[in-house]
Amino acid sequence: MRSEVEKAPPLSSAPSFFSGGNIVRGVWRFGSLVALIILFITPAMVQAQTGRIAIWGEIKISGEAPDSPGASGVNVILVRVGQGEVARQSISNRGTYRFTDLSSGEYEVVIEADNREVTRARVFTTGLTPFNGYRQDFEFAWKSNARTNPKTDVISAADIYQRPAANRPLFNKAQTAVDKRKYDEAVTLLKQILDNDKLDFQVWTLLGTIYQVQEKPDDAERAYLSAIEARPTFALAQLDLGKLRGSQKRFDQAIDPLMRAVEIQPQSADANLLLGEAYLQLKQGSKAVPYLTEAARLGKIEGHLRLAWLYNAAGMKDKAATEYEELLKKKPDYPDRKKLEEYINANKKVTKAS
Repeated sequence: MRSEVEKAPPLSSAPSFFSGGNIVRGVWRFGSLVALIILFITPAMVQAQTGRIAIWGEIKISGEAPDSPGASGVNVILVRVGQGEVARQSISNRGTYRFTDLSSGEYEVVIEADNREVTRARVFTTGLTPFNGYRQDFEFAWKSNARTNPKTDVISAADIYQRPAANRPLFNKAQTAVDKRKYDEAVTLLKQILDNDKLDFQVWTLLGTIYQVQEKPDDAERAYLSAIEARPTFALAQLDLGKLRGSQKRFDQAIDPLMRAVEIQPQSADANLLLGEAYLQLKQGSKAVPYLTEAARLGKIEGHLRLAWLYNAAGMKDKAATEYEELLKKKPDYPDRKKLEEYINANKKVTKAS
């Protein structure tokens, strides 16, 4: 008689990372399991040194061989969307970075290893209160002979818009309005900028984000499309458009912008995860696997969870167990570690017995 662990999937359904699950105290609930895997970043209570918002996390970059140390020097760069670099820190591999005393807003955490960009993650902190913060860990393999991508090597060239001097005060006022959650005021100011310069793709993207906060998805989509029209290689707008469409269960229409986001930034764990998720929701598991695998390699434990769900549903429980093992290696303090260990042990026995 097979145990309940062997009979039932560890995830009772296939929730979407675009919108799925109920948010309860900062965690997503999937069936009987609880996972600390909010889409882009894991919120954590962090006491900032000055009572404002903190962004922090750990970085682990391993080499291709198990005993290889990976990259030597690691730079962590904090970019405020639309304004440019805010701060940077140089840390040792397997070290911890921390940016404190931050106001609310939209940021990107950029990782450089051996003087070239390897990945980045978006952080949207509007709505957090003092003493709240975001934790974003990075873990991935380093290939010493990997070629650089000129589109992503220099963040200022790819992502920072040199807006006219007349528009800069308006943008600063808009950012202040966003910080104070005065979204209608921010929208008015951003529209004034766009009346003067319709090529400001950063403003279009920020406008789309505000529209999402205001629950105006149609306006948000038009804003993202305008950003992409102004700068087709702006990965953030492509990513946000794909996420928006996925949240509306328009998974087939999410594929194109997410694919473009991956092409522009192959090392984006977020883009790979969402693209894999879109294929999974379209029941195209074979297409989902490589992107979920890459997301997992880039440090997204969600990739391991989705692969495990897929393999379990396909009856490949030994592969599902392997994915859970990898997840627990990366996150030993996983809330439902005991349940995953029971699943791993039960299905390893079944595999050996067969």
